[in-house]
Amino acid sequence: MGFVADSLQRVRPSPTIAVSNKAMELKAAGEDVIGLGAGEPDFDTPDNIKQAGIDAINRGKTKYTAVDGIPELKKAIADKFKRENGLDYEPSQVTVSSGGKQVLYNAFLATVNPGEEVVIPAPYWVSYPDIVMLGGGKPVFVETTIENGFKVQPEDLEAAITPKTKWFVFNSPSNPSGAAYTHDDLKKLTDVLLRHEHVWVLTDDMYEHLVYDDFKFATPAQVEPKLYDRTLTMNGVSKAYAMTGWRIGYAAGPDTLISAMRKLQSQSTSNPCSVSQWAAVEALDGPQGFLKERAEVFRERRDLVVSMLNQATGLECPTPEGAFYVYPSCAGCIGKTSPKGKKIENDEDFVTALLEEEGVSVVHGAAFGLSPFFRVSYATSTEALEDACQRIQRFCGSLS
Repeated sequence: MGFVADSLQRVRPSPTIAVSNKAMELKAAGEDVIGLGAGEPDFDTPDNIKQAGIDAINRGKTKYTAVDGIPELKKAIADKFKRENGLDYEPSQVTVSSGGKQVLYNAFLATVNPGEEVVIPAPYWVSYPDIVMLGGGKPVFVETTIENGFKVQPEDLEAAITPKTKWFVFNSPSNPSGAAYTHDDLKKLTDVLLRHEHVWVLTDDMYEHLVYDDFKFATPAQVEPKLYDRTLTMNGVSKAYAMTGWRIGYAAGPDTLISAMRKLQSQSTSNPCSVSQWAAVEALDGPQGFLKERAEVFRERRDLVVSMLNQATGLECPTPEGAFYVYPSCAGCIGKTSPKGKKIENDEDFVTALLEEEGVSVVHGAAFGLSPFFRVSYATSTEALEDACQRIQRFCGSLS
């Protein structure tokens, strides 16, 4: 009998964190490495939000709070859902956690029984399947294609649902592909979900404010109000407000689900950081003008990266509608050999050789459940992106 619990054997360490760590190790050893693996904005937290955190410390807001969030933050979140998404939630229907990952963990651990299924479109954010498996659930993957812009098709969703399906997990704009679903795209999926009353919807809207080219964001419960009673609408301040390290994620949904999640959190971490909660109140209630300015910078970077990667031999890079990632295909490089003699047999070989031979760190598509692709985060300076894309072009051009 092993010392480590069986449940933990089902889980992998986060591949994206592993990639970032490898890049940091090489940097620390003096290598010239450009890291395009991390999923966080390079912008700083806005000053008014930082000040709100400092004020909270000075006001002594450093004690335990209610398990799943202070009333002021729950109200700010309910107001946000009404203002931006047309969704009516009472503060009692809101839960606040230490990041979006804990929202997912609480939701799945509180609801999924061993053997029950969770439908996840691929490519997917790396943590979805592992959190499902930790609770004994079974991830069921629905593969998307580059031709469909990495968006799940209604007939494929329909085919994946069985009597054992508990949840459909949905992420738009998507990490890793940047694909974002229009109102009409969503309507086709919500029509399928209406036919299967036992399936709940967990929508991960973390990249809501990072959309480009006049794209209009929508979320499932807004598109189909009949799904309101079985939808958990999740969001957070990490990406839009550049608050990754503050660790505040939140969600709203039916009372029964929220109270089950609260019960679980009461026996794990208890409240999220008190100071971060007060900073998040300011993020949601304070000035929002900088969101559009920052999104414009990201759009320029996206256009630069898409253009340069499409000029690389053997790569095909679609233009995503949102988030700060591109998900190019490296199918044209498979079967070739790198200048240092590495045979490129899959996307993991591709990204390993790219890191070792050109010092560019990206994440292989297999980590997100769809190959042969790789994820590039363009949440870094324009200069670094230009340099990295030139290195990728050089690397692809040197394969034989």
